[in-house]
Amino acid sequence: MSQRPYNFAPGPATLPQEVLEQAAAEMLDWRGTGTSVMEMSHRGKAFLSIHEQAIADLRELLAVPPNYRILFMQGGALAENAILAMNLSRGGPVDYVVTGSWSAKSQKEGRKYADVQVAASNEADGHTTIPHPSGWKLRANAAYLHLCSNETVNGVEFHELPDLKALGSDAPLVIDFSSHAASRPVDWSRVAMAYGGAQKNVGPAGLTIVIVREDLLGHALPICPSAFDYKIVADNDSMYNTPPAYAIYVSGLVFQWLKRFEYQGAHGVAGIERRNIEKAKLLYGCLDASAGFYANRVAADCRSRMNVPFYLPDERLYAPFLAGAEERGLLALKGHKSVGGLRASIYNAMPLEGVQALVAYLQDFARSHG
Repeated sequence: MSQRPYNFAPGPATLPQEVLEQAAAEMLDWRGTGTSVMEMSHRGKAFLSIHEQAIADLRELLAVPPNYRILFMQGGALAENAILAMNLSRGGPVDYVVTGSWSAKSQKEGRKYADVQVAASNEADGHTTIPHPSGWKLRANAAYLHLCSNETVNGVEFHELPDLKALGSDAPLVIDFSSHAASRPVDWSRVAMAYGGAQKNVGPAGLTIVIVREDLLGHALPICPSAFDYKIVADNDSMYNTPPAYAIYVSGLVFQWLKRFEYQGAHGVAGIERRNIEKAKLLYGCLDASAGFYANRVAADCRSRMNVPFYLPDERLYAPFLAGAEERGLLALKGHKSVGGLRASIYNAMPLEGVQALVAYLQDFARSHG
């Protein structure tokens, strides 16, 4: 396979090349059916087999317990901020931990449907740390506690999820894991629900993954649209309305790619996590060794393995940096508009060679402009 440019976009993001090639080969005729997946009836035998396989593979990859339902929905994590509140809050108290721009949006949306309290926030330090769980203000009657386990914009990641029972709380933990889904295992003994848009680390835009414990189903507010009621979606195997069929198909190919993935003797999610750790260490090591030319402002113990924001010492250097990067086939390194700077998203599909190429460019640019 020829090497394409390395795409560091935060989402929609890079996909494994072999997945793209398989989707291209099957575009006009999926396995002898005479039709593209884009043209199939979502209730037909061919697509149902794609759908069922994708759910089974995701359950296997993330070791999802049998008492959790996997739902394929639409609207992205942004819509899910409202949908989860309509399903789980019962209109009562809910707690949120704010660690960046996405969790800030989540709690704002939740306020439309529930009594939201910010249990902890890192806003005062510019979203560069994670408040220690021992200091969180948790309400005994909260219907759930929500956090974003990886902040795509700010580059903050929970490397260990909190044990709410150890903190004296019986609230279900809900996580937005959009930008690191399937990049590491999930401790389901601590997580009652995980949700995320597929377009960052799993597949193309259009699919939203919801993995929810069964006892949380059936409590939607009366105002919740039927198509967004988790119980209705679960009872209809995510077929209550027309699902995002092609996004499910491509995500299913990514799940199969992940199942085949092997790195340094580890397979599947364990293997991809091992490579993700190596990629992150390489990139952060380069930034830290630049004698201040590059700056990552996130505390070392909560730096994201997926999204690495960094800054240059002079605003005048950003334009030549980005131009030079594109010349080398290093794409989409501009930072989010809300925080500026630069950002490299090094998701599962980014090979180690892509990070090595970026590090070589970072070193060359610092030498010529330092």
